[in-house]
Amino acid sequence: MAKAGTQRLAYIDWMRGLACVLMFQTHCYDSWLGEEARRSKFFMWSQLGGTLPAPLFLFLAGISFALVTDKLRQRGASANEVARTTLRRGAEILGMGLLFRLQEYLLGFPWAPWTDLLRVDILNTIGLSMMLMGVLCRLVAPSDAQANLRARTANAWAAAGAALAITLLTPPMWTTWRPRWLPWPLESYLNGVHIYQEPQAWLFPVFPWAAFAFAGLAVGFVLLHDGVKKRQGWAFAALGVGGLGLAALARWLDHLPKSLYAVYDFWHTSPNFFLIRVGLLLVILCGVYAWCRWGAGQWGFSPMIQLGQTSLLVYWVHIEFVYGRFSILPKHAMSIRAASLGLLGIFLAMVLLSLVRMRMKGRGVEVLAWLRRARPALGS
Repeated sequence: MAKAGTQRLAYIDWMRGLACVLMFQTHCYDSWLGEEARRSKFFMWSQLGGTLPAPLFLFLAGISFALVTDKLRQRGASANEVARTTLRRGAEILGMGLLFRLQEYLLGFPWAPWTDLLRVDILNTIGLSMMLMGVLCRLVAPSDAQANLRARTANAWAAAGAALAITLLTPPMWTTWRPRWLPWPLESYLNGVHIYQEPQAWLFPVFPWAAFAFAGLAVGFVLLHDGVKKRQGWAFAALGVGGLGLAALARWLDHLPKSLYAVYDFWHTSPNFFLIRVGLLLVILCGVYAWCRWGAGQWGFSPMIQLGQTSLLVYWVHIEFVYGRFSILPKHAMSIRAASLGLLGIFLAMVLLSLVRMRMKGRGVEVLAWLRRARPALGS
């Protein structure tokens, strides 16, 4: 079994790699399958699996945020230093999201509308969620730097409260409490309205998506407690059982005759659907931890862990080869078998890209030196 620190990163990376694979299959089948195949149950189930990648990425961003924040505190960083570091990282991810939109616009020019530059995509929401988590952790930071236990407890409760508040406010933010007075690019970050008259379910606004990041933040701080670290196996088993209980509770609440909201949309804004998905995420977290600790999750080379280590890169690159101008297969014209072969090709290509990226990481100076040496030879 891997050492404790390595194992922690392994199960997080494996779970992030799982999100990548689910994302690949969702995007590939959505982009390439023809009309007849799109009417099949196979396509329906593939797109149902596509409801998991975004919650997984945000949930894991929250767990990783808790680990980074706690590590900074243990190194003696002040509350303001922790806040600056985390806010800066969140701003970097948000900037990458804006840069990604610019890339997609330029590659789609002249057909892409300029409004696509301001579309709220998953990277935008991850970056903004990280910034919001940084603010939350700063607000509840203890006055003395020694109080790590109190900081973890306070942050866990505050994060859980923020997740609950966001999901409870989502239905009215999409309907009766819509901030129509805001310009649409700003309102879209709250409810995904974009340029349309109604919020769009295919976008990733703060309400409800940031709630998954705060749920992950709460779980991350719980896992950092000393008592939990000593009994990790039991702690993860408890999380899995708790996830099943949370999903059962949400189903019971959903079947109550009365609703708190004037407009109720189970699949897009319902707090009950959010709780079911959080419960499923906890079950997946428990299963992946067990797989990496007692199963074959780390036997030899793991493509899932490899993808998880470079999830941002493979997300960025695969989009263009599935949806973009350089799609490797004709769009909306393929059979299930042909699209599945294309999916296999995308998976293998992204694993290879991830391996190259990890091999070249930190070797930029060596590559530049090699290019300088090779230039005269190429010129001759």
